[in-house]
Amino acid sequence: MSIEIQPPPIRRVAIVHEWFASYAGSEKVVEQLLQIYPHAEIFCVVDFLRDSERGFIQGKATTPTFIQHLPRARKSFRSYLPLMPLAIEQLDLGGFDLVISSSHAVAKGVVTGPDQLHVSYVHSPMRYAWDLQNQYLREAGLVRGLKSWVTRAVLHYLRIWDVRTAFGVDVFACNSQFIRRRIQKFYRRDAEVIYPPVDVTNFRLGDGVREEFYLTASRLVPYKKVHVIAQAFAAMPDKRLVIIGDGPELEKVKREAGGNVMLLGYQSTSVLIEHMQRAKAFIFAAEEDFGIVPVEAQACGTPVIALAKGGSLETVRHQGDPARRTGLLFDEQTAASIADAVQRFETGGIAYTAAACRQHAEGFAPELFKRRFENLVTRAWAEFHAAPEAAAARLDQ
Repeated sequence: MSIEIQPPPIRRVAIVHEWFASYAGSEKVVEQLLQIYPHAEIFCVVDFLRDSERGFIQGKATTPTFIQHLPRARKSFRSYLPLMPLAIEQLDLGGFDLVISSSHAVAKGVVTGPDQLHVSYVHSPMRYAWDLQNQYLREAGLVRGLKSWVTRAVLHYLRIWDVRTAFGVDVFACNSQFIRRRIQKFYRRDAEVIYPPVDVTNFRLGDGVREEFYLTASRLVPYKKVHVIAQAFAAMPDKRLVIIGDGPELEKVKREAGGNVMLLGYQSTSVLIEHMQRAKAFIFAAEEDFGIVPVEAQACGTPVIALAKGGSLETVRHQGDPARRTGLLFDEQTAASIADAVQRFETGGIAYTAAACRQHAEGFAPELFKRRFENLVTRAWAEFHAAPEAAAARLDQ
């Protein structure tokens, strides 16, 4: 006679996130996790959110690590990266039934016991410690010298720690097939792809009037390659580009921009949405793990011209039925490749429609993320408790 074992209820949930310093893509995942598990307690490396910024975590207090109290941590907490593995391992998660880590650096390294289910949603394995190490060193000016070798030694240690802590995760989930392949490569583990939530409610269709300008929007940091986009449009003076965003590369972008490129700096979400609704197309040159902003642009009915690497291969519908396509891709992070893509966009004969872009974006709605993640946890929780309880039941017969 088969015996159906019901798993115990999940009573206490802990959510572990790297750091709370802004409201970006990974924080939007935490926001949705808290809607699934509103009574969860939150742990992190550091938390420097102001009171006015805590709405997305329901105003909850968090439990940070000792790094929170180190000198200059508020402005330079990332410089304490070598201490973060030690710090995250000191968090006391005893008594929690379910531990969910939201990880792009060290959060998955929390210590859990054999009776705790640890589900890790990986935004990416540490980029700078793995395949992007050399790019990181170049961009940080750490190619040669003593500092370079010290940094390389730290990254070597982080890779060893990163692999070891993968064994403490019971179930991996991730934000794209691209990151799933990275997890398989680095950890030799499989992961379930659950696309991150995109705000398709506020990013919505406009009045249908499109203007003669292209748009890009992001933080101005090296890997986003916004200066390369500016280069491309400087070589196409008959076309207009609007750039929204701020960051350490602002002056570099200004130097590359021609008279047909307008830099608006940081803007509110409402201004960003207005420009997305009016732009001819959105340009995206970063190799992202997923890339939420291009999906937000599509939610506004705007087609996307993106790099053919990383998450863009999954977020931009660039093949199949022309009536359902939402953009096209280019192969290289160069001005020439971007300019060629813009020319193909204008002369390719495909009528990219706002309706097709919007429909595609709705496949990344928060409700879908929550349902898929909750289903994953339900399955994992049942499997986690099925084997030992079934074995005990057989012994009692």
